[in-house]
Amino acid sequence: MKSLWDSAAGLLLITGFLLGVGLPLGKIASAAGVHAMVWSFIISLGAGGILLCVLLARRQRFRMTAHRLRYFLIAAAISYALPNLVVFSIIPKVGAGYTGIMYTLSPVVTLAFSLLLGMQRPNALGMVGIAVGFAGAAMVAATRGEAAQPADPVWVAFGLLIPVLLAAGNIYRTIDWPADTGPTELAVGSHLASAAMLLAGIVLLPGLSAFAPLADVPGATLAQVVAAAAMFAFYFRLQAVGGPVYLSQISYVAAAVALFAGTLFLGEHYRWETWLGAVIVVIGVAITTRAQRAVLREQAAS
Repeated sequence: MKSLWDSAAGLLLITGFLLGVGLPLGKIASAAGVHAMVWSFIISLGAGGILLCVLLARRQRFRMTAHRLRYFLIAAAISYALPNLVVFSIIPKVGAGYTGIMYTLSPVVTLAFSLLLGMQRPNALGMVGIAVGFAGAAMVAATRGEAAQPADPVWVAFGLLIPVLLAAGNIYRTIDWPADTGPTELAVGSHLASAAMLLAGIVLLPGLSAFAPLADVPGATLAQVVAAAAMFAFYFRLQAVGGPVYLSQISYVAAAVALFAGTLFLGEHYRWETWLGAVIVVIGVAITTRAQRAVLREQAAS
């Protein structure tokens, strides 16, 4: 029997749950006046700092080479700093649950990028899955967030950057993964690089006074740091075990957690079209996943 650390399905569930928990926590922080850039910084600093302590406690070295530095900077920008800025900027406008649905497009966009870059051979089933996923996304986008307060279309369009950035990160981390480097080391370097970028942005834009509202949400801040540190440890392991397309499916679990948490605990309400669109997206991703498995079986047989 596989251990959890070697089980792609187990890693998927845990990583997706921890990712989904962060969305309602982000809405709580936003309601307290915490700037999106500050909350994103807290996530990266907390995750990178805690995982660095874990690395050192295991007496493992944190090594720096030109390749690793490049990897840390690029992965930090497109996988963490920019997506988190978008996520926590739009949550107050469209809701935590709706933002979670944006995550569900990540597997479809990841597969589309894989096909465009020649990392995977196109097949009819995969193309159908992409088409279905985008049809569901169009339906979700048309509802524009919570039922009682539809968001400006600009915020909805801005939110669509989330799956694009996540997909780009999934692809990049796979094709440029440094040799002889473990997932924890990559998580540490990428998050500390992300924290440095975000801190520079905070100093230049809202200023250090933007940290003050964190004092009003100490519980949410601590919960977010712990969840982020745990999530990213599993996240990089899942990348190594499952690959980029399988990894991107954490979005389903995250979206489900965010939707139900937003509805049950944050008083969010969504139109039936939003829920139907989310279901159609999941169907599209299920089709692309089946297509992915068929390709992998063909590659194994050849």
